[in-house]
Amino acid sequence: MDNSQNIDAMLKEDKQIQKELLAASDKVRQRHPWLVKHQNAIGMIIMLVSLAGVALNAWLYIADIMPAWAVIVLTALWTSLLHELEHDLIHSMYFRKNRFWLNVMMLGVYIARPMTQNPWIRKHLHFRHHKMSGTASDLEERAITNGEKWGIRRLLMTGDLIIGFYLRIRAHIMEPLRLYKEGEITKEDLHNMRLIAVFSYLPYGIFCYLVWHAFLLIVIANGVAAAMGTSIAWPAWLMEQQVWAMPLIVTLIAPNILRMFCLHLISSNMHYYGDVVKGVIQQQCQVLNKWYLAPFQLFCFNFGSTHAIHHFVVRDTFYIRQLAAKDSHEVLRAHGIRFNDMGTFLRANRWGKVEAERPVGPMIGETKPA
Repeated sequence: MDNSQNIDAMLKEDKQIQKELLAASDKVRQRHPWLVKHQNAIGMIIMLVSLAGVALNAWLYIADIMPAWAVIVLTALWTSLLHELEHDLIHSMYFRKNRFWLNVMMLGVYIARPMTQNPWIRKHLHFRHHKMSGTASDLEERAITNGEKWGIRRLLMTGDLIIGFYLRIRAHIMEPLRLYKEGEITKEDLHNMRLIAVFSYLPYGIFCYLVWHAFLLIVIANGVAAAMGTSIAWPAWLMEQQVWAMPLIVTLIAPNILRMFCLHLISSNMHYYGDVVKGVIQQQCQVLNKWYLAPFQLFCFNFGSTHAIHHFVVRDTFYIRQLAAKDSHEVLRAHGIRFNDMGTFLRANRWGKVEAERPVGPMIGETKPA
């Protein structure tokens, strides 16, 4: 059997997996028809309750009722729900026929998650992610460190997208040009990538990142000074900014850093990169649901356990996907989808040779395990 036949066989198996996962999803829909009938209302309620939770936590902190650590943890949980809603909204799962309310919800999920790309820009990257998953031009996953060697550098980049930009600034500039020259992207893609790089975090996100990084630099500088037996006399005007900066950090910035670290750790390591067959879904993701990953899954709504299902079946909201997870996992296992391939951390997320008996087609991007 030649490569083209191998690829055809894998694509055929992808369709069979999709068919069986749809059947698992249909069971949930039939048991709970109200989840589909009232889908718009459910999405809106989840958004409003989550935003109310974020606001309540902020008020409790400012009123000196709730400690900072509790605010950070609870707000991170609320924003994890908002992230799932954003993902659903990108796929137009709520108010599909009413763009006004869809955009209202997009704004709602964005205002409590300022450290991420604005959802209108992310939408373009996410659709490309589905089309080009695992390849060099899958910018969404690569931005959160998918395909990078594990070490201190990747650890620093995992929870902070701007630090990721600082540490890979040359790649951010040169990589799109390389992809264009190699024919992986079009001239229009190249233009869009440059626009995305400029506008993704303006103005809201950049402001929050500036506050966060200034805070980190001051904390680090004070720590170094204390270790040397001295202290730093910061200007009075700078210290006065703590009045508004600390509440912003505790109630909004730090919770999102925690949430993003957990989400990016799970997502970037459940997706494969480099030596995959373009367009073959079964090589794009694995299922990560080891018990010791639970603390990270908590802040990304069990993303590692259910996201592989989404790659095959896009239509379901995050809560329907979760309700169908048990049956869906049986389908994925039966078709040889990987579960808890922890070797991905050592292979820089390469598909590798864990399953040598599976057919291998032409490679996309980097081909050697790192």
